[in-house]
Amino acid sequence: MILLHTSDWHLGRTDSERSLAEDQRFFIDSICELIREKNVGAVLLAGDVYDRSVASAEAIRLFDHAMKRICLELKTPVLTIAGNHDSPERLAGCSELLSLAGLHIAGALTREPQAVQLGDAQIFLLPWITEEKVRSVYPEKKEEIESLDDAYRVALDAMRERFAPDKRHIVISHAFITDSETSTSDRSAEIGFAAQVSAAVFEGFDYVALGHIHKPQDVNGFIRYSGTPMPYAFGKEEKQEKSVTLIDTADLSRTVVPLPLLHTRATLTDTLEGLLRGDCPEQIKNGYVRLVATDSFVGLQAQSELRGIYPCCLEISGKSYDGENGSVTMTAEEFDGIKDPAEIFRHFCMEELGEAPDEHRTALFRAAVKAVEEEEEAQ
Repeated sequence: MILLHTSDWHLGRTDSERSLAEDQRFFIDSICELIREKNVGAVLLAGDVYDRSVASAEAIRLFDHAMKRICLELKTPVLTIAGNHDSPERLAGCSELLSLAGLHIAGALTREPQAVQLGDAQIFLLPWITEEKVRSVYPEKKEEIESLDDAYRVALDAMRERFAPDKRHIVISHAFITDSETSTSDRSAEIGFAAQVSAAVFEGFDYVALGHIHKPQDVNGFIRYSGTPMPYAFGKEEKQEKSVTLIDTADLSRTVVPLPLLHTRATLTDTLEGLLRGDCPEQIKNGYVRLVATDSFVGLQAQSELRGIYPCCLEISGKSYDGENGSVTMTAEEFDGIKDPAEIFRHFCMEELGEAPDEHRTALFRAAVKAVEEEEEAQ
Protein backbone atom coordinates (compact mmCIF):
# COMPACT_ATOMS: atom_id res chain seq x y z
CA MET A 1 0.00 0.00 0.00
CA ILE A 2 1.19 3.50 -0.86
CA LEU A 3 0.79 6.20 1.80
CA LEU A 4 1.09 9.91 1.03
CA HIS A 5 2.67 11.97 3.81
CA THR A 6 2.00 15.71 3.87
CA SER A 7 1.69 18.36 6.59
CA ASP A 8 1.46 22.03 7.52
CA TRP A 9 -1.08 23.18 4.96
CA HIS A 10 -1.77 26.31 7.05
CA LEU A 11 -5.06 26.95 5.28
CA GLY A 12 -6.17 30.54 5.71
CA ARG A 13 -2.66 31.95 5.81
CA THR A 14 -2.06 35.37 4.29
CA ASP A 15 1.12 37.20 3.32
CA SER A 16 1.30 41.00 3.44
CA GLU A 17 -2.51 40.93 3.73
CA ARG A 18 -2.72 38.95 0.47
CA SER A 19 -4.80 35.77 0.51
CA LEU A 20 -2.92 32.61 -0.48
CA ALA A 21 -6.13 30.62 -1.01
CA GLU A 22 -5.60 30.36 -4.77
CA ASP A 23 -2.15 28.84 -4.21
CA GLN A 24 -3.46 26.49 -1.55
CA ARG A 25 -6.27 25.24 -3.76
CA PHE A 26 -3.64 24.66 -6.45
CA PHE A 27 -1.49 22.41 -4.24
CA ILE A 28 -4.59 20.58 -2.96
CA ASP A 29 -5.60 19.79 -6.53
CA SER A 30 -2.01 18.76 -7.35
CA ILE A 31 -2.03 16.33 -4.41
CA CYS A 32 -5.37 14.93 -5.59
CA GLU A 33 -3.93 14.25 -9.04
CA LEU A 34 -0.95 12.51 -7.44
CA ILE A 35 -3.28 10.34 -5.34
CA ARG A 36 -5.02 9.25 -8.53
CA GLU A 37 -1.80 8.66 -10.50
CA LYS A 38 0.01 6.69 -7.79
CA ASN A 39 -3.03 4.78 -6.54
CA VAL A 40 -2.45 6.11 -3.01
CA GLY A 41 -4.10 4.04 -0.27
CA ALA A 42 -4.27 6.75 2.41
CA VAL A 43 -3.17 10.32 3.11
CA LEU A 44 -1.32 11.16 6.32
CA LEU A 45 -1.79 14.87 7.13
CA ALA A 46 0.52 15.62 10.05
CA GLY A 47 -1.03 18.70 11.63
CA ASP A 48 -1.35 22.44 11.20
CA VAL A 49 -4.24 21.97 8.83
CA TYR A 50 -5.20 25.58 9.53
CA ASP A 51 -3.01 28.62 10.15
CA ARG A 52 -5.11 29.82 13.09
CA SER A 53 -7.05 28.11 15.85
CA VAL A 54 -10.16 30.02 14.77
CA ALA A 55 -10.07 29.27 11.06
CA SER A 56 -11.55 31.70 8.57
CA ALA A 57 -14.56 30.79 6.47
CA GLU A 58 -12.30 30.70 3.41
CA ALA A 59 -9.92 28.25 5.12
CA ILE A 60 -12.78 25.96 6.15
CA ARG A 61 -14.11 25.95 2.58
CA LEU A 62 -10.67 24.93 1.32
CA PHE A 63 -10.45 22.04 3.77
CA ASP A 64 -13.96 20.97 2.83
CA HIS A 65 -12.97 21.07 -0.85
CA ALA A 66 -9.89 18.95 -0.17
CA MET A 67 -11.66 16.31 1.92
CA LYS A 68 -14.57 15.97 -0.48
CA ARG A 69 -12.17 15.39 -3.35
CA ILE A 70 -9.92 12.94 -1.50
CA CYS A 71 -12.38 11.02 0.68
CA LEU A 72 -15.50 11.05 -1.49
CA GLU A 73 -14.36 11.41 -5.10
CA LEU A 74 -11.08 9.47 -4.84
CA LYS A 75 -12.32 7.11 -2.09
CA THR A 76 -9.02 7.57 -0.25
CA PRO A 77 -8.93 7.73 3.57
CA VAL A 78 -7.34 10.75 5.22
CA LEU A 79 -5.75 10.49 8.67
CA THR A 80 -5.01 13.84 10.26
CA ILE A 81 -4.07 15.31 13.62
CA ALA A 82 -4.22 18.71 15.27
CA GLY A 83 -1.00 20.71 15.20
CA ASN A 84 -0.09 23.60 17.46
CA HIS A 85 -1.86 26.05 15.12
CA ASP A 86 -5.11 24.07 15.11
CA SER A 87 -7.94 24.09 17.62
CA PRO A 88 -8.24 20.43 18.69
CA GLU A 89 -11.94 20.77 19.47
CA ARG A 90 -12.86 22.58 16.25
CA LEU A 91 -10.76 20.33 14.02
CA ALA A 92 -12.20 17.15 15.54
CA GLY A 93 -15.82 18.23 15.50
CA CYS A 94 -18.09 15.39 14.29
CA SER A 95 -15.02 13.15 14.06
CA GLU A 96 -16.97 9.92 14.61
CA LEU A 97 -19.37 10.77 11.82
CA LEU A 98 -16.56 11.89 9.51
CA SER A 99 -14.64 8.66 10.07
CA LEU A 100 -17.50 6.84 8.31
CA ALA A 101 -16.62 8.88 5.21
CA GLY A 102 -12.92 8.04 5.55
CA LEU A 103 -11.75 11.17 7.39
CA HIS A 104 -10.05 10.17 10.65
CA ILE A 105 -9.17 13.11 12.94
CA ALA A 106 -7.31 13.18 16.25
CA GLY A 107 -7.88 16.55 17.86
CA ALA A 108 -6.58 15.97 21.38
CA LEU A 109 -4.70 13.17 23.10
CA THR A 110 -6.98 10.46 24.51
CA ARG A 111 -6.24 7.71 27.01
CA GLU A 112 -7.07 5.01 24.48
CA PRO A 113 -4.61 5.54 21.60
CA GLN A 114 -6.27 6.44 18.34
CA ALA A 115 -5.29 4.01 15.59
CA VAL A 116 -6.56 3.00 12.16
CA GLN A 117 -5.72 -0.30 10.46
CA LEU A 118 -5.43 -0.12 6.69
CA GLY A 119 -4.10 -3.09 4.74
CA ASP A 120 -0.74 -4.11 6.17
CA ALA A 121 -0.38 -0.94 8.28
CA GLN A 122 -1.49 0.08 11.76
CA ILE A 123 -1.42 3.87 11.85
CA PHE A 124 -1.48 5.74 15.17
CA LEU A 125 -2.54 9.38 15.48
CA LEU A 126 -0.65 11.52 18.01
CA PRO A 127 -1.71 15.19 17.99
CA TRP A 128 0.29 18.09 19.45
CA ILE A 129 0.91 17.44 23.15
CA THR A 130 2.37 19.13 26.22
CA GLU A 131 3.58 17.74 29.53
CA GLU A 132 0.43 19.05 31.22
CA LYS A 133 -1.85 17.37 28.71
CA VAL A 134 -0.16 13.98 29.08
CA ARG A 135 -0.23 14.24 32.91
CA SER A 136 -3.98 14.90 32.76
CA VAL A 137 -4.61 11.93 30.45
CA TYR A 138 -2.33 9.57 32.41
CA PRO A 139 -2.49 10.87 36.02
CA GLU A 140 -0.89 7.68 37.36
CA LYS A 141 2.23 8.57 35.33
CA LYS A 142 2.50 12.23 36.32
CA GLU A 143 5.46 11.65 38.63
CA GLU A 144 7.38 10.18 35.70
CA ILE A 145 6.78 13.18 33.45
CA GLU A 146 9.46 15.78 34.14
CA SER A 147 10.15 16.79 30.53
CA LEU A 148 8.54 16.78 27.11
CA ASP A 149 10.59 13.70 26.23
CA ASP A 150 8.99 11.93 29.18
CA ALA A 151 5.54 13.01 28.02
CA TYR A 152 6.13 11.62 24.53
CA ARG A 153 7.46 8.33 25.90
CA VAL A 154 4.35 7.86 28.05
CA ALA A 155 1.99 8.58 25.15
CA LEU A 156 3.98 6.46 22.70
CA ASP A 157 4.41 3.58 25.16
CA ALA A 158 0.62 3.31 25.29
CA MET A 159 0.69 2.90 21.51
CA ARG A 160 3.58 0.44 21.51
CA GLU A 161 1.65 -1.75 23.96
CA ARG A 162 -1.13 -2.01 21.37
CA PHE A 163 1.01 -2.92 18.36
CA ALA A 164 -0.85 -5.41 16.17
CA PRO A 165 1.32 -8.33 15.05
CA ASP A 166 2.44 -8.60 11.44
CA LYS A 167 1.66 -4.95 10.70
CA ARG A 168 3.76 -1.94 9.80
CA HIS A 169 3.55 0.38 12.79
CA ILE A 170 3.30 4.02 11.74
CA VAL A 171 2.63 7.12 13.79
CA ILE A 172 1.55 10.59 12.65
CA SER A 173 2.86 13.28 14.98
CA HIS A 174 3.42 17.03 15.18
CA ALA A 175 6.66 17.69 17.03
CA PHE A 176 9.94 19.62 17.02
CA ILE A 177 12.74 17.04 16.86
CA THR A 178 16.10 18.14 18.23
CA ASP A 179 18.54 19.31 15.52
CA SER A 180 15.91 19.51 12.77
CA GLU A 181 16.39 22.52 10.49
CA THR A 182 13.78 25.26 10.71
CA SER A 183 12.63 27.77 8.09
CA THR A 184 11.68 31.44 8.35
CA SER A 185 7.97 30.63 8.45
CA ASP A 186 8.40 28.23 11.39
CA ARG A 187 7.12 30.95 13.70
CA SER A 188 6.46 28.88 16.80
CA ALA A 189 9.64 26.84 16.41
CA GLU A 190 11.85 29.88 15.82
CA ILE A 191 10.63 31.61 19.00
CA GLY A 192 12.47 29.62 21.65
CA PHE A 193 13.49 25.98 21.44
CA ALA A 194 12.01 24.62 24.67
CA ALA A 195 9.53 22.34 22.92
CA GLN A 196 12.13 20.06 21.34
CA VAL A 197 12.06 16.30 21.79
CA SER A 198 14.65 13.69 20.91
CA ALA A 199 14.18 11.29 18.01
CA ALA A 200 14.76 8.40 20.43
CA VAL A 201 11.21 8.69 21.84
CA PHE A 202 9.88 7.20 18.58
CA GLU A 203 11.95 4.01 18.69
CA GLY A 204 9.98 0.93 17.72
CA PHE A 205 7.89 2.52 14.97
CA ASP A 206 8.52 1.63 11.35
CA TYR A 207 7.80 5.13 10.09
CA VAL A 208 7.12 8.46 11.79
CA ALA A 209 5.20 10.96 9.64
CA LEU A 210 6.02 14.33 11.15
CA GLY A 211 4.64 17.82 10.80
CA HIS A 212 5.61 21.16 12.40
CA ILE A 213 8.93 21.96 10.67
CA HIS A 214 8.45 23.48 7.23
CA LYS A 215 11.58 22.21 5.47
CA PRO A 216 11.27 18.70 3.98
CA GLN A 217 13.95 16.58 5.67
CA ASP A 218 14.85 13.19 7.07
CA VAL A 219 15.55 13.11 10.79
CA ASN A 220 16.90 9.57 10.53
CA GLY A 221 16.14 6.37 8.65
CA PHE A 222 12.52 6.11 9.81
CA ILE A 223 11.52 9.66 10.80
CA ARG A 224 10.70 12.34 8.23
CA TYR A 225 9.22 15.82 7.95
CA SER A 226 7.24 16.21 4.72
CA GLY A 227 7.44 20.01 5.00
CA THR A 228 4.91 22.52 3.70
CA PRO A 229 3.43 21.98 0.23
CA MET A 230 4.32 25.58 -0.71
CA PRO A 231 6.83 28.18 0.57
CA TYR A 232 5.38 30.55 3.14
CA ALA A 233 8.33 32.92 3.62
CA PHE A 234 11.28 34.54 1.89
CA GLY A 235 14.87 33.71 2.78
CA LYS A 236 15.79 30.07 3.32
CA GLU A 237 12.35 28.79 2.41
CA GLU A 238 12.21 30.31 -1.06
CA LYS A 239 15.10 28.02 -2.09
CA GLN A 240 13.47 24.80 -0.85
CA GLU A 241 11.83 22.34 -3.24
CA LYS A 242 8.39 21.64 -1.79
CA SER A 243 7.09 18.08 -1.95
CA VAL A 244 5.11 15.23 -0.47
CA THR A 245 6.52 11.85 0.54
CA LEU A 246 5.20 8.50 -0.68
CA ILE A 247 5.80 5.45 1.56
CA ASP A 248 5.42 1.91 0.28
CA THR A 249 4.40 -0.22 3.28
CA ALA A 250 5.61 -3.37 1.53
CA ASP A 251 9.28 -2.47 1.99
CA LEU A 252 9.07 0.97 3.69
CA SER A 253 10.78 2.59 0.72
CA ARG A 254 10.18 6.32 0.33
CA THR A 255 9.82 8.53 -2.72
CA VAL A 256 9.92 12.32 -2.52
CA VAL A 257 7.61 13.85 -5.13
CA PRO A 258 8.08 17.59 -5.86
CA LEU A 259 4.93 19.71 -6.00
CA PRO A 260 4.38 22.40 -8.66
CA LEU A 261 3.79 25.97 -7.49
CA LEU A 262 1.18 28.37 -8.77
CA HIS A 263 3.55 31.24 -7.85
CA THR A 264 7.28 30.96 -7.29
CA ARG A 265 8.83 32.96 -4.44
CA ALA A 266 12.07 34.93 -4.80
CA THR A 267 14.04 37.87 -3.43
CA LEU A 268 15.39 40.25 -6.09
CA THR A 269 18.23 42.56 -5.02
CA ASP A 270 19.48 45.27 -7.40
CA THR A 271 19.68 49.00 -7.90
CA LEU A 272 16.34 50.70 -8.24
CA GLU A 273 17.03 51.22 -11.95
CA GLY A 274 17.85 47.53 -12.32
CA LEU A 275 14.65 46.46 -10.56
CA LEU A 276 12.64 48.79 -12.80
CA ARG A 277 14.12 47.11 -15.89
CA GLY A 278 12.61 43.82 -14.77
CA ASP A 279 15.38 41.69 -16.26
CA CYS A 280 14.31 38.31 -14.87
CA PRO A 281 12.34 35.28 -16.10
CA GLU A 282 8.59 35.79 -16.45
CA GLN A 283 7.92 33.01 -13.94
CA ILE A 284 9.81 34.95 -11.26
CA LYS A 285 8.46 38.34 -12.35
CA ASN A 286 4.88 37.09 -12.04
CA GLY A 287 5.53 35.18 -8.81
CA TYR A 288 5.69 36.35 -5.21
CA VAL A 289 8.73 38.62 -4.95
CA ARG A 290 10.54 40.66 -2.35
CA LEU A 291 12.32 43.62 -3.94
CA VAL A 292 15.40 45.15 -2.32
CA ALA A 293 16.80 48.34 -3.86
CA THR A 294 20.46 48.74 -2.91
CA ASP A 295 21.07 52.35 -3.87
CA SER A 296 18.09 54.52 -2.96
CA PHE A 297 14.96 55.01 -0.93
CA VAL A 298 11.89 53.65 -2.75
CA GLY A 299 9.22 56.32 -2.77
CA LEU A 300 5.53 55.96 -3.55
CA GLN A 301 5.92 56.62 -7.27
CA ALA A 302 8.74 54.07 -7.59
CA GLN A 303 6.70 51.55 -5.60
CA SER A 304 3.77 52.04 -7.96
CA GLU A 305 6.03 51.49 -10.98
CA LEU A 306 7.55 48.38 -9.44
CA ARG A 307 4.15 46.87 -8.64
CA GLY A 308 3.19 47.40 -12.28
CA ILE A 309 6.20 45.31 -13.32
CA TYR A 310 5.87 42.70 -10.54
CA PRO A 311 2.09 42.18 -10.11
CA CYS A 312 2.42 39.80 -7.14
CA CYS A 313 5.07 41.81 -5.27
CA LEU A 314 4.73 41.31 -1.51
CA GLU A 315 7.57 43.41 -0.08
CA ILE A 316 9.63 46.42 -1.24
CA SER A 317 12.55 47.93 0.63
CA GLY A 318 15.40 50.29 -0.15
CA LYS A 319 17.99 52.44 1.54
CA SER A 320 17.00 53.66 4.97
CA TYR A 321 15.15 56.93 5.03
CA ASP A 322 17.62 58.08 7.68
CA GLY A 323 20.55 57.98 5.27
CA GLU A 324 24.01 57.18 6.52
CA ASN A 325 24.33 59.85 9.16
CA GLY A 326 20.81 61.20 9.52
CA SER A 327 21.90 64.84 9.18
CA VAL A 328 21.32 67.51 6.54
CA THR A 329 24.54 69.30 5.60
CA MET A 330 23.28 72.85 5.12
CA THR A 331 24.78 75.84 6.91
CA ALA A 332 22.67 78.57 8.51
CA GLU A 333 23.87 81.06 5.86
CA GLU A 334 22.78 78.73 3.05
CA PHE A 335 19.44 78.21 4.73
CA ASP A 336 18.81 81.94 5.12
CA GLY A 337 19.70 82.50 1.48
CA ILE A 338 16.94 80.23 0.19
CA LYS A 339 13.61 81.99 -0.39
CA ASP A 340 11.61 79.12 -1.87
CA PRO A 341 10.70 76.42 0.72
CA ALA A 342 10.55 73.88 -2.12
CA GLU A 343 14.29 74.34 -2.61
CA ILE A 344 14.90 73.36 1.01
CA PHE A 345 12.68 70.35 0.43
CA ARG A 346 14.70 69.44 -2.68
CA HIS A 347 17.95 69.74 -0.71
CA PHE A 348 16.52 67.53 2.04
CA CYS A 349 15.50 64.82 -0.43
CA MET A 350 18.93 64.84 -2.05
CA GLU A 351 20.62 64.44 1.34
CA GLU A 352 18.28 61.90 2.89
CA LEU A 353 16.87 59.96 -0.06
CA GLY A 354 19.67 60.25 -2.57
CA GLU A 355 17.38 61.68 -5.27
CA ALA A 356 15.62 64.91 -6.15
CA PRO A 357 11.87 65.01 -5.51
CA ASP A 358 9.65 64.55 -8.55
CA GLU A 359 6.89 66.99 -9.51
CA HIS A 360 4.26 65.04 -7.57
CA ARG A 361 6.22 65.15 -4.31
CA THR A 362 7.05 68.83 -4.79
CA ALA A 363 3.39 69.66 -5.42
CA LEU A 364 2.38 67.82 -2.25
CA PHE A 365 5.02 69.73 -0.29
CA ARG A 366 3.88 73.10 -1.67
CA ALA A 367 0.26 72.23 -0.80
CA ALA A 368 1.30 71.35 2.76
CA VAL A 369 3.23 74.63 3.13
CA LYS A 370 0.25 76.59 1.80
CA ALA A 371 -2.11 74.86 4.24
CA VAL A 372 0.15 75.71 7.18
CA GLU A 373 0.46 79.36 6.06
CA GLU A 374 -3.33 79.69 5.67
CA GLU A 375 -3.84 78.18 9.11
CA GLU A 376 -1.39 80.67 10.66
CA GLU A 377 -3.10 83.62 8.92
CA ALA A 378 -6.49 82.49 10.19
CA GLN A 379 -5.19 82.59 13.76
